[in-house]
Amino acid sequence: MHVLDIYHADMHELLAPALHRFVAVAQDGNLTRAAERIGVPQPTLSRSIARLEDDLGIALFRRVGRGLRLTPAGRTLQTRAEAALAELAAATAELAGDADPATGLVTLGFLGTLGPEVVPRILRGFRDAHPRIRIDLVQTQHAALLDRVRDGTVDLALTSPMPDEPGLVANALAEEELRLTVPSGHRLADEPVADLAEVAGEPFLQFARGYGLHGIVRAWCEQAGFRPRVAFEGGETATLRGLVGAGLGVALLPLGPDVPGVVQLPVRTPRTVRTLGMVHAAGGRRTVPVRDLCDFVAEHGPRLLGPDPRATVGR
Repeated sequence: MHVLDIYHADMHELLAPALHRFVAVAQDGNLTRAAERIGVPQPTLSRSIARLEDDLGIALFRRVGRGLRLTPAGRTLQTRAEAALAELAAATAELAGDADPATGLVTLGFLGTLGPEVVPRILRGFRDAHPRIRIDLVQTQHAALLDRVRDGTVDLALTSPMPDEPGLVANALAEEELRLTVPSGHRLADEPVADLAEVAGEPFLQFARGYGLHGIVRAWCEQAGFRPRVAFEGGETATLRGLVGAGLGVALLPLGPDVPGVVQLPVRTPRTVRTLGMVHAAGGRRTVPVRDLCDFVAEHGPRLLGPDPRATVGR
């Protein structure tokens, strides 16, 4: 049963039937009236109250004429039961709101490198078709994104590299070029292209451990025949680019707009291109808003995750 269907049913009856029935009798003081009000046969309601008293080992009601009156224990339980049922009602209403097809909630995770350009393009396009869906944004490193997808606190993650493990569904959508980024006074700055091996032994500015690019860049350097001599590690592309401009080293960074004092060189060898894609948990029951965003990214991701045509590619 879908959460919206549950919400429109009697939530107390579905999630806490014993408490729901007890509270009904406590409020009405009469089995017949309570049974009619909540739509339960009187014999069933009577057995439910008797079973609850047996389970608790204490009397909750005493007969007074044709009605029932709460014992002191019953009054204590009524207060707590009504509060518990109110909390359940509030929780299920919140769940129903999050799952609503038109106004529900999606939690989207993404790499910091995708925040300035890619994620706004995706959200702008998605919002055109789904203007009222609410989206919570989580920007963090690759390893943390996968952890949050696994534990269900992120519905959908845009990340790299693509994981290959049971329990996660990964869809490769686009490729992103990384360029050798050097200070404008560097000996390679005037070259049209460069081989990565040409900076072997130079101070290297690297993404920190836990970021997807940490392992990818190290692997490219090893392909080029060297281990990077790391001068600084960080997590923000803009910060690393600024450090390059300050003359503190070279880096392999996603292609971005021109920055004074920084030159972005295409790399001839090895091929410094990473795969970007979408990751979500396998199986389970996704809400309509989550499914809609997944479908949108799957359809439009190859275009929206690609290079922004406004980004410059020269020096």
